[in-house]
Parts: sequence; structure tokens; C-alpha cells
Amino acid sequence: MAKRNNTLPDLLRGGLDVVFVGINPSLYSVAQGHYFARRSNRFWPCFSRSVLSEAARRALAVARLEPQHDRALLEHGFGFTDVAKRASVRASELSHSELAAGVVHLVAKLEHHRPRVACFHGITGYRHVATALDPTAAPPALGVQKQRIGMTRCFLVPSPSGANAHFTPADQTGWYDRLAEFAHSLSAP
Repeated sequence: MAKRNNTLPDLLRGGLDVVFVGINPSLYSVAQGHYFARRSNRFWPCFSRSVLSEAARRALAVARLEPQHDRALLEHGFGFTDVAKRASVRASELSHSELAAGVVHLVAKLEHHRPRVACFHGITGYRHVATALDPTAAPPALGVQKQRIGMTRCFLVPSPSGANAHFTPADQTGWYDRLAEFAHSLSAP
């Protein structure tokens, strides 16, 4: 995967079911060329244990998805992007203005590609999006959000960072299962 401008490229296209949205890529992930590449990040193991990834795992003939599967997941309805594209060691290194500008670009990308659901990882990153969409909205909570980005529904899950001690891996997997249920409800007649 090309490391254009020292960041990860968006893995987006039309017709996606879920786009995973991080705050910004880590320097480690950029060096590896894949989303959520650090072993201590719980995204891949928790997503792999969830109902949400079941069809993709079966189609790719793997028991566990790994960072190198990020690109292949486009064929199975999943995409990846970030609120801000500048890579850093920690998201706290991003300025408020970088995040605000990132939200503008993110909204344009999501309005263009129109995924059914944008799954935001962590309240910290989503808070900037929620404020931009509705400055008077109540603080965000995990789960389905009232705000939409164009036709895209927003869903908030805990940050999968290994530093997020408030949620266990089982909790994280449970949130991806809830996301699967929500996404399924959108396609039900």
C-alpha cells in the first residue's frame, strides 16, 4: 500500500456497508501500510470475533482478519478512513484546527461515497464531527447517533486502542456485534 504524503490512503468506494473512521493514522500504521497495524490495537482481533466480519472471514477463508486484509475488505463492504489524515504518535498531537479541517474533508468523502454506516472509533474523534454537524447537540454516547452525513448513518464504538482500559476486548467485540445488528436493520424490508 502506497504511503502517499506520509499517511494511509482512504480505502473508500461507492456501495460500502460500513466505513471505519479513526481519529488519524498512527506513524506505525503508516510505516506498515495498513490500518490499525499495531499489535496492541484491538481492532483486528475484536472485529474478527464479531458477527460483523463473519461473511468476510468466510469469503477470505481466514479465521482471523489481520491488518493486511484492510484492502481486501473493500470487496466485502468495508472501508477505512480517518477524521484527520496526518499521522502522529498520539491523536492528542493534532490541533483543533487540523481536526476541524479534517471533518470538512471527511464529510465530503462520505457524502460522495455514501456508505450505509460510518463507524467512528472513539468519542474523542467523533466529538469534532458531531459538533460540526450540530453545535447544539448533546454530547455523543456510544451506539447509533442522531446525526447523519448525507445518507450515511453514524455509529460510535469505543476506541480499539490498547490504551483504552475502560473497555475490555469482549466489550469491543460486543460493540461490533451491535453495529452488525444495526447495519442489518437498515437493509431489512
